[in-house]
Amino acid sequence: MIYTHIDTPLGTMIAAAKDGRLAILSFLGQKHFPADAKDWLRQPDAPLLVALQFWLKGYFSGMDSEPDLPLAPRGTPFQKAVWKILLRIPRGATITYGEIARKVAEEMGRPHMSAQAVGGAVGRNPIAILIPCHRVIGADGSLTGYAGGLEKKRALLRLEGIPMTGP
Repeated sequence: MIYTHIDTPLGTMIAAAKDGRLAILSFLGQKHFPADAKDWLRQPDAPLLVALQFWLKGYFSGMDSEPDLPLAPRGTPFQKAVWKILLRIPRGATITYGEIARKVAEEMGRPHMSAQAVGGAVGRNPIAILIPCHRVIGADGSLTGYAGGLEKKRALLRLEGIPMTGP
């Protein structure tokens, strides 16, 4: 795995890729950071990591474009099913854990799915911002959980022009 550090207005992030696909984008100190990071090779000039840095610079400047970067998040099949739904949340919109649970249940052909299980999968999203877990809110509109911290979640939502209501 190759990696680089990226300075953003919300703090330093670490990006890691394998076989030309982004596997990790996390704020330093974020929960659930991979244990194997000590074995990664620092390579800030790798084309994918350079493209990511360019996109993030635009994103934090208010650019409204979807990233076109190959992603390869590591996770269980269930986690990947949840992250696939997160990828469909458009900029400027939010979704609740319960809504994601209903969508996952439907896609898996199940009568129901636990919103709590979905919350666990959302919390383990390894590719922050690009897989927009910051757009997931509580049923009452509250800003619940974010591995990078609620202040970062709040800032990302503000940046995207998402009105924040509820507790």
